Amino acid sequence: QVQLVESGGGLVQAGGSLRLSCAASGSIFSIDAMGWYRQAPGKKRELVAGISRGGSTNYADSVKGRFTISRDNAKATVYLQMNSLKPEDTAVYYCAADRADRIIAALRGYEYWGQGTQVTVSS
Repeated sequence: QVQLVESGGGLVQAGGSLRLSCAASGSIFSIDAMGWYRQAPGKKRELVAGISRGGSTNYADSVKGRFTISRDNAKATVYLQMNSLKPEDTAVYYCAADRADRIIAALRGYEYWGQGTQVTVSS
């Protein structure tokens, strides 16, 4: 019932910035939590950040202080502003959404997923 499409991925040099966007469609008014996961080859999938409809956020320790998640509920869009990028940030980034609160979504796994967008940070 919810479709997610990511955009904004690409190649960036270390220390640079990139902003990812994810537009939701379908039953958008049922969405509470939205978030971003990432996965690199040989690594486990990691929840990068999550945000509730009310704006409460959570971040992985690896990105805290560098990444900022935000959302525009009217546009049904979530963003991930990535600053001070490091080569270890290289991964496929996936947008996710859930009807439940961000805590529940993180615990059991988000319901809806985008196809992913590649972020590559060169050294």
